[in-house]
Amino acid sequence: MSTAAADSAVHPYVAALLAGHGAVPEVPGWLSARRAAALERANALAVPTTRDEEWRFTDLTPLTRLPVRPATQASPLDAAVRSAHDLPEAAQRMTFIDGVLMPASQTAALPAGVTVMPLTDALRSQPALVEPYLARLASSENDLFTALNTAFLQHGVLIHVARDSVMNEPVHLLHLAAQAGVAAHPRCLIVAEPGARVCVIEEYAAAGDAAYLTNAVTEVAVAANAEVRHVKVQRESSKAFHIGHCTARLERDARFASHTVTLGARLSRQNLTVQQDGEGIEVTIDGLALIGGRQLADTHTLIDHRQAHGRCSQTHKTIVGGGAHAVFNGKVFVREGAQLTDSSQQSRNLLLSDKARVDTKPQLEIFADDVKCAHGATVGQLDPEHLFYLKSRGLTEAAARNLLTYAFGAEIIDRIPVPSLVRRLEAAVMAFTEGGA
Repeated sequence: MSTAAADSAVHPYVAALLAGHGAVPEVPGWLSARRAAALERANALAVPTTRDEEWRFTDLTPLTRLPVRPATQASPLDAAVRSAHDLPEAAQRMTFIDGVLMPASQTAALPAGVTVMPLTDALRSQPALVEPYLARLASSENDLFTALNTAFLQHGVLIHVARDSVMNEPVHLLHLAAQAGVAAHPRCLIVAEPGARVCVIEEYAAAGDAAYLTNAVTEVAVAANAEVRHVKVQRESSKAFHIGHCTARLERDARFASHTVTLGARLSRQNLTVQQDGEGIEVTIDGLALIGGRQLADTHTLIDHRQAHGRCSQTHKTIVGGGAHAVFNGKVFVREGAQLTDSSQQSRNLLLSDKARVDTKPQLEIFADDVKCAHGATVGQLDPEHLFYLKSRGLTEAAARNLLTYAFGAEIIDRIPVPSLVRRLEAAVMAFTEGGA
């Protein structure tokens, strides 16, 4: 990430973002201190440019030309718009509109030991539960957008699962954008105590085709022998900008699964950091970016193996049509002493046109001598032999291409443990393939 010199002026775009925010509600002293530190870092950090290694393929100039402001109030949305995103399997849904959390979003009683509430309520009623994690897992030190989110942290959700409690039905966090020129900074904190289990779905969508900014941060704390499954679906407006950051910290024998599907936004960036703080963790990371036109989708991941006996399997796929551009940078970092680590990473990319572009960079950095690590990347077009086989069975050229493209993406989607969401995403993949890229 890019940092400005200590004596340099605040970047004009950062200054505009900071000036657009009004007063935030009073919070406990410890959070005020973290907000102040984040604000100081935001003032010191510059907007990343393509001269920064971590952003070398992603030009944020179009974002800096978009004037944005926080929403003073959410736009009213027709009930039909909200219901279009219903997930029957979800026991709870919290809805944000233009970054503002709607009241009375909860829809059902929760099992004993499970808490889902607005962060503002949690800070008033259970500050000791929030303090060890909020704005501590996701670092603002070298990340401008995390610093901005933390500096004006207000609208967010706490999901807490007590020791040995199980939430069998997923929690659905629905983020809808309705207004042009709005900057939303939602925050999600997930805390799973020892032996707990929960699945959380974050869905980002638009009610129209406006230009706006979503800057989301999610922090996940997974205690010993707990399990968290995190699903993120990004279907923003074709003119929108989406910056997302998720950090997960895992203790001994914890399990974490991440499923990220990127379909929308003119420009999107997803950062995922998984930190192993205990032995014997298990991590599964699945990603799919399906883009066309002039879209850009950038995914950066870091798997930080700090302890022994860590296992991680990562598969990231992209389907790129038109003149779109996909970026994947995945790093597996095995620290000294993290012996018997077993970590694999695959980047598989499908180009649907001559103008489509993919830049992929899987990385391994290993400082332990008894490990099993592997990585690989492929970039190509549809296999002519597969096309020939399907055409020999009576399919047209177009139908054969659509079927192979659909199968390539559906492999990732089918692993999401929410049938209604899987069906919806499969329909989106099919519509993409049939509509051309």
